[in-house]
Amino acid sequence: MHLKIKDLSVMFKRQLSEQLNGWRNSPYRKPLIIRGPRQVGKTTIVRQFGEEFDSYLYYNLDKDEDRELLERQIPLGHLLELLFARQGQVYQPEKALLFIDEIQNSPKTMSRLRYFYEEFPQLCVVAAGSLLENVVDVNASFPVGRVDFMALRPCSFREFLTALNKEHLFFFMDQPDYSDAVHDELMSLFNQYVLVGGMPEVVDGYAKTHDLLAQNQLYNQLLRGYVDDAEKYVKRSKLTGVVRMILERGWQYAGETIALGNLGDSGYTAKEVGEAFRLLEKAMLLELVYPTQTTVIPVMPQLRRRPKLIWFDTGLVNYAAGVRKDVLSANDIMDVWRGMVAEHVVAQELLTLNGQFGQHRAFWTKVGGGGSAEVDFLWVMDSQVIPIEVKAGTNAHLRSLHSFVDESPLDVAVRVWSGKFSVDEVQTTIKHKRFKLINLPFYLIGNLEQIVRKTIHT
Repeated sequence: MHLKIKDLSVMFKRQLSEQLNGWRNSPYRKPLIIRGPRQVGKTTIVRQFGEEFDSYLYYNLDKDEDRELLERQIPLGHLLELLFARQGQVYQPEKALLFIDEIQNSPKTMSRLRYFYEEFPQLCVVAAGSLLENVVDVNASFPVGRVDFMALRPCSFREFLTALNKEHLFFFMDQPDYSDAVHDELMSLFNQYVLVGGMPEVVDGYAKTHDLLAQNQLYNQLLRGYVDDAEKYVKRSKLTGVVRMILERGWQYAGETIALGNLGDSGYTAKEVGEAFRLLEKAMLLELVYPTQTTVIPVMPQLRRRPKLIWFDTGLVNYAAGVRKDVLSANDIMDVWRGMVAEHVVAQELLTLNGQFGQHRAFWTKVGGGGSAEVDFLWVMDSQVIPIEVKAGTNAHLRSLHSFVDESPLDVAVRVWSGKFSVDEVQTTIKHKRFKLINLPFYLIGNLEQIVRKTIHT
């Protein structure tokens, strides 16, 4: 079975379609909760998925009548009969998809998901909602262990190319040794992606107009919506203020290592800011990326040290922080905002490598031995920890990457840059350990796993 992709404007995720099909056909299927920030296309994607079923039942718990119906205290079998009848559908649970949207508005319905799993496993049940709401002051009996999760994030660079009708470039991206021929074109397109970001509605608008300024209203609506969510759902007034402060000022700290106390000269304590950040992390709007000192699994974050702040979409960062003009005029995104924009978009692309929920990024630090070292990201593949440095320049200047390799059991490292693809044989400067350095253009981050595997086995 293949999902239909009718309209590029909805930016349907091909990888997610495969995951949804896998979930549907699994003998261990549980109700599925799709998690992601507002406006990343959760409702649209499930609606398209519903076209593959004989019956598609959609209930939006923002609507009082839908919420009241789902909360009726009647046996689940009777409730299902009502759900089918309300929408004029033949009662056939084994051929139907039930989609419960904005489920965070009903803790009772959320806790009831476990009974769908236990009593009607033949029915496909998908739920979605904005997680900013359902993690604040909601005392729901959450059905832990009786639901599956799937993450939906902003569009990747490959999806951005799809929207711009540039799929022919996938051939060169999938054969990186051939990418020299179109390197300049791909870097130009990637720079556009950095500017625009991955929010589906913005990407669609840009694909139709190629006018970035025309999308300003959409950026404003998105930013205003996140602040409105905080004011609407955070019940404790002081926490509301901290969340609002982060959503209004925190974009300026994207990619930076931050101190939680007095963030943005706000006067709030580290405890207050930390609580607000945890709330926004659960809403998938940002992540605090913590350092680690390990070069092998498990990658244990050092939670007492200062984290880096990574937001969920670089386009929104550029707009909210007011650096779009700098990105637009730069010859190399490595030169913008002390390299923070480049590092930030790499972090965003790394999350698109799979749709797993609960991924956590990390960076590596080392202090001692007469100096310090820091590698921008660690990426785990097959229980192997791969270091990733976002940096221009010659191989000899990658001192931190060399330091990591000296302590790692592996002999592979990745440097992301604006240059062309290559794999170099390199020797570390201290221990003279030989390793393979993958010089990865920004536009090939989505092919990271394929390239690393090939390099390891060559």
